[in-house]
Amino acid sequence: MTARTRRVELTPAAEDLVRRLAGLHGPVMFHQSGGCCDGSAPMCYPRGEFRVGASDVLLGHVAGDTPFWMSADQYAYWSHTHLTVDVVPGRGSGFSLEAPEGVRFLIRSRLLTDTEWQRIEAEPPLPTGADIA
Repeated sequence: MTARTRRVELTPAAEDLVRRLAGLHGPVMFHQSGGCCDGSAPMCYPRGEFRVGASDVLLGHVAGDTPFWMSADQYAYWSHTHLTVDVVPGRGSGFSLEAPEGVRFLIRSRLLTDTEWQRIEAEPPLPTGADIA
């Protein structure tokens, strides 16, 4: 079986921060909602402290085994994009683990190439929160 087309990745700076946060808090996860303000930024939580909904979509894993979830509504808008999580100076959300570090996670996106889109169309649907037990 071939690997799925990558839908989300981290910049080296974001990967370093995720590993540092996991060292402090244990395994972590990302969730990207479709809300306004901080809700539109990727949020990093200790794994198990944020409950994904049945319709949330698992885009993949970053930094090894860190799951990256997205709300179904947001996925409907961004399903045609490849996402790169970066880290920039500034104040993030008070709920996301990077907030005390003086930085925040940020999404950069690009359209999927025709080749990527063709591969994705041939793959099974992405798992959702309903698929996890």
